[in-house]
Amino acid sequence: MEHRSRLASSWGADHSTLALVLAGGHGKRLRGLTEWRAKPAVPFGGHYRTVDFTLSNCLNSGIRRVALLTQYKSQSLIRHIHHSWGFLRRELDEFIEIWPAQQRLGERWYSGTVDAVHQNRDLIEALDPEVVLVLAGDHVYSMDYSRLLEQHAAKRADLTVACVEVPIGDGSNFGIVGADRDGRVRSFVEKPEHPSPAPGKYEVALASMGVYVFDRSFLFECMDRDAADDRSTHDFGYSLLPSALESARVFAHDFRDARNPALPGYWRDVGTVESYWQAHMDLLDEPPKLDLYDESWPIRTERSVQPPARIAGRVRVSSAILAPGCVVCGDVYRSVVSTGASIGGHSRVSESVLLPGCSIGKNCVIDRVIVDSGCEIPDNTVIGSTVVGDSEGAYFLSPSGVVLVPRGRVVPHRRMAAARMVA
Repeated sequence: MEHRSRLASSWGADHSTLALVLAGGHGKRLRGLTEWRAKPAVPFGGHYRTVDFTLSNCLNSGIRRVALLTQYKSQSLIRHIHHSWGFLRRELDEFIEIWPAQQRLGERWYSGTVDAVHQNRDLIEALDPEVVLVLAGDHVYSMDYSRLLEQHAAKRADLTVACVEVPIGDGSNFGIVGADRDGRVRSFVEKPEHPSPAPGKYEVALASMGVYVFDRSFLFECMDRDAADDRSTHDFGYSLLPSALESARVFAHDFRDARNPALPGYWRDVGTVESYWQAHMDLLDEPPKLDLYDESWPIRTERSVQPPARIAGRVRVSSAILAPGCVVCGDVYRSVVSTGASIGGHSRVSESVLLPGCSIGKNCVIDRVIVDSGCEIPDNTVIGSTVVGDSEGAYFLSPSGVVLVPRGRVVPHRRMAAARMVA
């Protein structure tokens, strides 16, 4: 079955394109998950990191010149890239590199996504790409960028914005693209109160995915203009895109499902506790909204040296992902159990995400919870949206009832009630 239009092209690298992965944001909305790590380094899906999806998309699309622009708490990300993505050959002009913030334009950090690219202009010029693909390192999706690049060339665009359909009622959470029937972008508003619908479709809007293709000269022109504007927020969505519409050929690329083009493609920004949890639940649907088992589009990561997952005793496991090295001695329902995690006897874990190396004791109930790496939950602990067991502000409870237990914050209260919101 032909799943991707140009999957074969991944064996012949596209050296005309440079991909820049924005990987330096604070990640404050992920609360404790980014207290010790950058957003792109947050574990996802059992044994991946979120950045693995963007990098796999690049490699599968034939793009083998990739730079990650880092800034805050980047050591775990740097370590992961070195261990997992160091196999390309620089002498063949193929690489996945870390570009740390180097303050080339003064003693200041990046002041926005546009500024992050602008401060690395000399490195971009040295590589002499024809087009620059700007990506985010904290989005989860599978996308063939070669189709995006093909459309960019066919439309003779200065800038192409990848978009995905979202329900019109959710449009205020995204940057909304207003396009005509030819795909020409006529407006762009970041998180509008009243989103404009997609062409000919009144129930959905076109949301920007934070994926942009620029002709190199146009990118430099936009960045120079943005840098000279003291009123700018130096952000692609808030500043650069709206100003680019005034004089440039800007087009929208409608991201569709590879197997069923009648459906929008799957894309999720996992920048909040809520969306991070929901993206994991999407993996457990039947069929999954994001298929980690699609052999035509492999998601690469660090090669595991863990033993196989082990289920000990007579337990019930359903609708679950069990990563290598985990040991399950309790019941698991609709949950992701990551590499090296363990669940004690007579415990029950439901609709939860256990990150690598965490440990759930015996006789525990864990319901709609994200347990961070290395956490040790004591025996007889109950944690969930209505039973949190937290009198010291150790946990975060999201508006819809997802509990986050950050690393080092476990309080051994036993079967305590009265959940409360942690600001």
